[in-house]
Formats: sequence, structure tokens, C-alpha cells
Amino acid sequence: MAPPSPAPDFAAARDHMVDGQVRPNKVVDPRIIRAMRTLPRERFLPPHLASLAYVDEDVALPGGRALVEPMVIARLVQLLQVRAGESGLVVGAGTGYGAALLATMGARVTALEDDPALLAIARAALAGTAVTIVDAPVAAGWPGAAPYDFILIDGAVSAIPDALADQLSPTGRLATVVQEAGNGGGQGVLAEPVQTPGHHPGAPGRPAHRLRAQPFFDCTTPLLPQLRARPAFTF
Repeated sequence: MAPPSPAPDFAAARDHMVDGQVRPNKVVDPRIIRAMRTLPRERFLPPHLASLAYVDEDVALPGGRALVEPMVIARLVQLLQVRAGESGLVVGAGTGYGAALLATMGARVTALEDDPALLAIARAALAGTAVTIVDAPVAAGWPGAAPYDFILIDGAVSAIPDALADQLSPTGRLATVVQEAGNGGGQGVLAEPVQTPGHHPGAPGRPAHRLRAQPFFDCTTPLLPQLRARPAFTF
């Protein structure tokens, strides 16, 4: 009878992830590095996938979703330049890893997800944290807690929806991966509001802002199925 396999050394795997994948790829915010060394990424996966938690690629989840590659989620979070006490929304929060990173940095985070299987993992993984989990349609955002200082779309989109642009504060930031469906290439972008000329805050049927987006790095990650809606902004 073969001896049992040793339990994975997840703490060592976290260090290898940070030192081999994250820091060499221009992630310099010490708060992100500390968070990624301590957050148990394996808890944000179903048990049978836990051994894949620290690979340098997306980990496929049910429903066409993924736990985003460590380097990509780290760089997206870094683009937001989050300050302690700011409020933010994570759209398509999945199993909650991106939301946990932001909360560890001192932000007040709302994690928006509508997939029951992913929500079940997120609720367990985020228990005891300051993250508020909302079970509601992802495409609509979560206007109940808007405006937000930042929004993270935890996955790729072909276009940023109107609903999300409207939920940013005038000085807010939105980070995501923008890529076309069927196109292997994408870019991590930071989008910021530009006041629409002639807009009167609160005017019904008119968006508060348009977004100006700037690409920062090349990457790919699965498109969020829930956000394949009519675009507000295309990159």
C-alpha cells in the first residue's frame, strides 16, 4: 500500500506565487504583496481544485467563470490605488478573492455575484471579513451603495456597461480587463469618469459620466457571461 501523499504546503506556495509571479510583474504596492502572502487562495476554490490555487494561470470554475490569474488580479487591484476607508464594488466577485484583497487593504467592499455555486464558496471564504456579499444580477451593478470610490470588474468585458459607469463617484476609478469575444488578446485598463457637458446630477435617463480608459498591460482572462450586454464604452 502506497503511503499517503503529503499535504500541500500552501504557505510555501503563496510565497512562490508572490516572488515568482507577482513581484516580477511590476506589482510594487506592499499592501498587495502582504495580502497575497497571507490570504489563503486555496479557500477560494472548490476543494478538488485547491491544488491549483497558486498556478500562474486562470483556474476554471463552473459557469464559464474563473479564479483570475494571480498576476492579473494583483495588477488590476494596484491600478485602483485604493486608500484605507474608501468604498468599492467588486462586480462578478466570483468566489471572493479579489474582494478579499481589497478588504485586506482597508477598503469597505461590496462583493456582487449572482452565481449560486460561486456565492456558496465566497460566503465561506469571506466569513469574518468586512466584505458585504450581495446576491443580485451582476449586469446592473449595485446602486444601493453607490457612489463608489472604485469598482473592480473581476474578469474580462468587451465593453464597460453604463450601469457601472454611473455608479462611480466623480473621482472614482474602475479597473478591468477589456477584450473582444473570440479574441485572444486583452488589456488591463483603468477607466475614470469625465463629466458629461451639460449634465445635471440626478437628471433621469442621463448618465452622470462617460469613462476615459487607459490600457496598462496585456493579459487575457475569461469574459464574464453576465456582462455581455449592450456596451456603454468600447476600447
